Amino acid sequence: MRVTVIGCSGSFPGPDSPASSYLIEAEGYALVLDLGNGALGSLQRFRSLYEIDAVCISHLHADHCLDLCGYWVARTYRPGGPPPRIPVYGPSGTAERMARAYDLDPDPGMTGTFDFRTLRRGPYEIGPFRVTTALMPHPVEAYAFRIEYGGKVLAYSGDTGASDALVEIASGADLFLCEASFLDGPNLPSELHLTAREAGEHAARAEVGRLVLTHLVPWNDADLSLKEAKASPYTGDIELARVGARYTL
Repeated sequence: MRVTVIGCSGSFPGPDSPASSYLIEAEGYALVLDLGNGALGSLQRFRSLYEIDAVCISHLHADHCLDLCGYWVARTYRPGGPPPRIPVYGPSGTAERMARAYDLDPDPGMTGTFDFRTLRRGPYEIGPFRVTTALMPHPVEAYAFRIEYGGKVLAYSGDTGASDALVEIASGADLFLCEASFLDGPNLPSELHLTAREAGEHAARAEVGRLVLTHLVPWNDADLSLKEAKASPYTGDIELARVGARYTL
């Protein structure tokens, strides 16, 4: 299983990265995990838009889903005709939300291009991957993912506040992509995002092999995020996500 960071900026695109998006590949199958603002351009550096087999959307905030609109255009109006429909897994109401985002009549909306499917707890199969999700504390319906292939495990937090469920779904993961939106400070909102230190704490409890801090908000000092994560109880490898980083599990 190969994991490529397509975008890792939190809440909005930054000068060096689009918003959240990750490419997961195995056996020639390509799964895109989130497609936030700006990610569609970056994705084309690593995989043809017409060689994507499925998309998973963790939640319906723009920085995780909005480039699905551009992707609909790219597939629907491709010269020579559209490619076959691909599945798009997302929270309830994803098809209707994306139709509204592009000002389409919800019937048919984008359903001629995408086969929208509602996320469920799992485990279930998407191509060669075994996928399990867990509901996270966030202002909207939001999921974390556990993706397994060949005895290896990728965990992805999506957007979340502190959560025992996140520790469970990341347990023993070889690679943990964990959001680190906040720096330590007073009066941080609960059930919204994690600090970098909290990301490290969750990684320690889950006993993951490697922690990659992502959803890095552009107004924060990323080096300070890394420093705060390294001050947590987690003693494994910690690094900052960056566009183009590839991990082979």
